[in-house]
Amino acid sequence: MTPGDDHDYGEPAGTRVRLPEADPYGGARRPARSSSRSLVTVVGVVVLLIAAIAFANRGHDDTPSSDTTANGNKPKTTSTAASGTKPVESKTAGIPSGFAHTEQGAQSAAANYAVALGSTGMFQKDTRHTLVDTLYTKDSAAKLQSAMDQAYSADFLAKMGLDADGNAPKGNTFVSRVVPVGTTVQNHSDTTARVAVWYLGLIGMSGTDSTDPVTSSWKTWTFDLSWADDDWKISTDSQKNGPAPVPGDDTAATSDEISKAIEEYGGFTYAR
Repeated sequence: MTPGDDHDYGEPAGTRVRLPEADPYGGARRPARSSSRSLVTVVGVVVLLIAAIAFANRGHDDTPSSDTTANGNKPKTTSTAASGTKPVESKTAGIPSGFAHTEQGAQSAAANYAVALGSTGMFQKDTRHTLVDTLYTKDSAAKLQSAMDQAYSADFLAKMGLDADGNAPKGNTFVSRVVPVGTTVQNHSDTTARVAVWYLGLIGMSGTDSTDPVTSSWKTWTFDLSWADDDWKISTDSQKNGPAPVPGDDTAATSDEISKAIEEYGGFTYAR
């Protein structure tokens, strides 16, 4: 999620979403995001200043994806098919690391980096600094840290319902997660790779007095990766909306159900 994502995320025409009869979030579902809420429409995912986003986009070209067939833009099945290759077993600062120096290794790295950067850890300064230093190249991390600290200001955190240290109020659970659906390689060489990660994002505050319930959104996160220090590292990254499927006729969970699910269901180490 990045500043500048100021979009209307109201329900598409013709779709239905059922709410529980007793909605602990206050019994009201907003038809659209407020302007402050729109700053974080997708999983916490790196909340960057406009300047940081400009930096992230520098150096990107418009080279079409090489992962296409001769018949138009239809992706190869390998762009989404599981390979069965065992995920990495090592971790650095609690983040999967040591990815293979291959195209598939770059895909696995991108998926896992999206998860880490979309976590609640990004809302706490010390953890955020560790994540950025671990996942980005040294030059990129040095340029992004200050911009991110400004973006995750006390005022911004307050709009999310968090205190100045990024903590949720007692009795509430702050949710920020990225769930990768698939990855595709747009280009790859021995030293660089561009990988797009399509994901479902969850963000919001779960609690009996919360007025900002946990909601979902869909985005595509594209990473330009460089091979450095025997692993894939992020040089630049950018996001765009969608593709988003039509919402199903699902009953919205209560705050207690969401909080319990967040506590009980852990994440995965992703491999293509």
